[in-house]
Amino acid sequence: MWAIYAILSAVFAAFTSILAKIGIDGVNSNLATAIRTVVVVLFAWLMVFITNTQGGVVDISKKSWIFLILSGLATGASWLCYYKALQLGEASKVVPIDKLSVVITLILAFTFLHEQVTAKSIIGCILIGAGTLIMVL
Repeated sequence: MWAIYAILSAVFAAFTSILAKIGIDGVNSNLATAIRTVVVVLFAWLMVFITNTQGGVVDISKKSWIFLILSGLATGASWLCYYKALQLGEASKVVPIDKLSVVITLILAFTFLHEQVTAKSIIGCILIGAGTLIMVL
């Protein structure tokens, strides 16, 4: 089931990039990010209430709160930079560079989460890096 959600995530991310590139025309990138963020917050809380999971807020540990907040800050910084890049550059070049996050995530997962380094993951990282380079040149 995780693979289906991952594929859907990729499809929605692709639409996000195209819709953002169209929508950001003539709009300050920080303002555009703020508008997008409000929509995401409302949508996320709607899903929490639809699934009746709002009661779980009180059960979240201090450690989880800290890391969720840090993750939110990283997301915000990523979105601000992404929208500015989209505003200044072509989506066909910005998006592949943004997807280098896959390579960076794997390196961080190996380093901090002690996930297994495999030949397949190393080859994949190299191919993603090479593919990104080819696409932006």
